[in-house]
Amino acid sequence: MDQFPLFVTTAGRSILVVGGGEEAARKLRLVARTTATVDVIAKAPGADLCALCVGTVTLHRRPFAASDVQGRLFVVSAAGSPVDEAVSAAAQTAGVPVNVVDRPDLSTFLMPAIVDRDPVVVAIGSGGAAPVLAKSIRARIESLLPARLGALARFADSFRPAVKGTLPQAARRRFWEWVFAGPVAAAFLGGDEARARSTLIDRLNRAEAAADGPGLVQLVGVGPGDPDLLTFKALRAMQEADVVLIDALVSAEILECVRRDALRIDVGKRKDRHTLPQAEIERLMIDHARAGRRVVRLKGGDPFLFGRGGEEREHLLAAGVPVEVVPGISAAFGCAAATGIPLTHRDHAQGVTFVTGHAKADGGGPDWGSLAAANHTVVVYMGVGTAADTAARLMAAGRAPSTPCAVIENGTRPDQRLIPATLASLGAVVEAAALAGPALLVIGEVTAAAAAAADAADAPALRAAVL
Repeated sequence: MDQFPLFVTTAGRSILVVGGGEEAARKLRLVARTTATVDVIAKAPGADLCALCVGTVTLHRRPFAASDVQGRLFVVSAAGSPVDEAVSAAAQTAGVPVNVVDRPDLSTFLMPAIVDRDPVVVAIGSGGAAPVLAKSIRARIESLLPARLGALARFADSFRPAVKGTLPQAARRRFWEWVFAGPVAAAFLGGDEARARSTLIDRLNRAEAAADGPGLVQLVGVGPGDPDLLTFKALRAMQEADVVLIDALVSAEILECVRRDALRIDVGKRKDRHTLPQAEIERLMIDHARAGRRVVRLKGGDPFLFGRGGEEREHLLAAGVPVEVVPGISAAFGCAAATGIPLTHRDHAQGVTFVTGHAKADGGGPDWGSLAAANHTVVVYMGVGTAADTAARLMAAGRAPSTPCAVIENGTRPDQRLIPATLASLGAVVEAAALAGPALLVIGEVTAAAAAAADAADAPALRAAVL
C-alpha cells in the first residue's frame, strides 16, 4: 500500500484550512465535524464557507503565512496556485501532514471518502487514482449501514466493563459477535432500546454460566481458489475464528479474508509431503476447541468431497467437540464453470462421476467398467500422479482412446490453465505440462468444445509434442 489508513485523535488539536471557495467549503464541512478547533484562512471567503465558520471554526480574512502551519494536526489547502504550493512547502518543512485538493503531488496524505456513523467511521481511499470510484463505494456503504449504527456502538460501549468483568477474552469476542449479529442489534436498531438491554443482560448472565464450555470447530470449504466464490457463511466463519488450520490448496487471496489476529496453523498436505499427520491435525482441533476457542479448518473445495471432512467430523464428535460443516464450491463445479465445460449435457453426457486418484492403499479402486461407458463424464481429483494409469485402466475397460479430456490447473484463479488431451495421450500431456498448481482431470465428450478452444488459443505446440 502506498497509503496506510489511520484514524488520528482530534480532541485538543488544531486543524488549518486554507482557501475560501467551494472546494475549501467541502473540506471544511468534513473537518468541522471533528472535536478539533479549526482555523480557516481566506482573503475572499465565499458565502458557503462563511456560513460554516461558527463554534470551534474561526475565519481569518487575510493571506496565508508560512507560520500558520505550526502546531497543526494537519493542513488542508484548496486555494489554488500559487498559494497551494506555498502551503505544501511550509507544511512539509514543518513536518505537518498536508493535503492539497486535487494535487496528490503536493500532498503527504489523501482525504478519504467517509461514511460517518459516529463513533463508527468508514474511510474509503483509492490512492488518488479514482476518487469518483471511492465516492461511489461510499454511497453503496451508506445505503447498507443503518442510521442508528453509531448509537448502537455507544449502547454496547456502556456494557463493556460488565462484559469484561464477567467473561474471559475469547468468550467476550463471541458474545459481542452475537450482540451485533442477533436480536440485541435488531431490537436497538428498530428503536426498542429497552428490549435490547434486557436481551443483552439475559444473554450475558447465561454466557457467564457457559463460559467454560467447549468451543466450536467449523470445517469450512473455500472453493477452488477464487475468493469471489466464497459463501457468506464461510466468510463469516473465517472472520470469527480464533484458530485457523490451513489446507495446502487454500489460495493466498482467500487467506486475506481470514481474521488478522487469528492463530494460523499450516497443516497443508501435498503428495509425499505432509506438514502434519492427520491424527495430529485432529488433536490440534480438539485441544483448541476444548480450550473454548472457535476453530476453523479451511479446506479447498468442499469438506465432504475428497476433503476428509467426514473422518474429521467423526473424530470431533467422538471427542465431545461441537462441529459444523460449511460447504464450499467443489473444484469440479468451479473449474468446469471457469473453463466452460458442462459436466453433463443432453447430447454428450448423461452422468458424471467424481473419483480420486489416491484411494486408500487397502480400499480398492473405482469400478472402471462403469466409468468406461461413452457419454459419461469422469472427474479425477488428485489424479496428476496417476493420470497415465487412470487412462490405461479406462481404455482397458473399453473407453475409446480418442475420448477427449481436459487438464485444468489452478482452476478459477488468475493463472488458470486448460490443457486439452485425449485419453490415449493424457499421461504424456500431464507429464509434459509440468504442472505446479492443483489440477483436475476431466474425461469425457463434454470437454471437446472447451479443449478445442484452448487448443487453438495457446496449446498447439504441447499437443503436437505428445499426440
